[in-house]
Amino acid sequence: MNVVVTGLGTTSPLGGDVASTWEGALAGRSGVRTLDNDWAEKYGMPVTFAGQLAVPTGDVLSRPETKRMDPSAQMAIVAAREAWADAGSPEVDPERLGSVVSSGIGGVWTLLSAWDTVKERGAARVLPLTVPMLMPNSPTAYVSLEFKARAGAHAPVSACASGAEAIGMGFDMIQSGRADVVICGGTEAAIHPLPISAFAAMQALSKRNDDPAGASRPYDVSRDGFVLGEGAGVVVLESEEHAAARGAHIHARVLGLGMTADAHHIAAPEPDGAGQTRAMRLALERAGLTTQDVAHVNAHATSTPVGDMIEARGIRGLLGAHADQVLLSATKSMTGHLLGGAGALESVFTVKALETRTAPPTINVTEPDPELQVDLVRDTPRALPEGQIAAINNSFGFGGHNVALVFGTA
Repeated sequence: MNVVVTGLGTTSPLGGDVASTWEGALAGRSGVRTLDNDWAEKYGMPVTFAGQLAVPTGDVLSRPETKRMDPSAQMAIVAAREAWADAGSPEVDPERLGSVVSSGIGGVWTLLSAWDTVKERGAARVLPLTVPMLMPNSPTAYVSLEFKARAGAHAPVSACASGAEAIGMGFDMIQSGRADVVICGGTEAAIHPLPISAFAAMQALSKRNDDPAGASRPYDVSRDGFVLGEGAGVVVLESEEHAAARGAHIHARVLGLGMTADAHHIAAPEPDGAGQTRAMRLALERAGLTTQDVAHVNAHATSTPVGDMIEARGIRGLLGAHADQVLLSATKSMTGHLLGGAGALESVFTVKALETRTAPPTINVTEPDPELQVDLVRDTPRALPEGQIAAINNSFGFGGHNVALVFGTA
């Protein structure tokens, strides 16, 4: 069964919706800035910047909504509402409508705030909604409630691959006949002193406190770690038959999914990128495509010294001689790393790239790593070829999770 994308939604460090986020990406604008708080002085924070939302959820949602939802669920609802409206608010039997929205960490703000309440004010002052708010399945549950999605409400958790795996599960739900329409994606709200301190302690974050906008530097020789971001990306997937019956606009097609595990290390990827290559290859095989059909890759490319080149080796291992004909984009250079929301936001970017025939730029790359050997789109967008083409979106996560999604032009 063919699966198509009929709705797109996001709230990100570049904008409060898809239009402003995509415009910011094409302009090569950074959404990363110094945090406006006292954390550095109060806690001795080693990193003082991140990619915060361009439009706070409080500017969009009602006060009762923000009081009963963790920020991760708030972001998911903002993106889901946009995606649903973009899809034309389709009429669908609730038992044929699914929700798959993931988070890599879950309600960290709720959890830690509740613990502060216990310590400072006593157990009796903990909010009754604390558990529903901190659950990692809370975002997908709220999406299911909002749109009456009864075919299933799922939240696969695979660290930074969670958002991409959620889209893959939505794809599978439709192809298996469980649903006609699935609202799926990823969300993360982890710009909090504890996650920042923990990522910094494992030497994963950039420490360019004097240059926040230039800190995320995928594939540059001076890269020194990723930049934490927040936000959500949501897509509405639909069987082609259902979309055609209602005359829906189709942004792109979902053609393939590949998932593998490195079984190598709890945090470090397999050094030769074999698991990543295999995920991409499986996705192409499921799509019935060859490497010659691939015109674009939105890379996971977090800006870590080791991880970027492992992915580069994986991409070259897949594409071989065709590697110099594929345009590579690393959009985390502008948004930072949304963790569980990354694969979903980057799926939105991949769909927009195919729809507009434009590969977004990678910023902050002044001296590409000589080992890259793939055609990196730097500083300004580049045109993708005409005709039927495909693009791969890569997402990899701690624990050795590898997810590759293949999208095709509509």
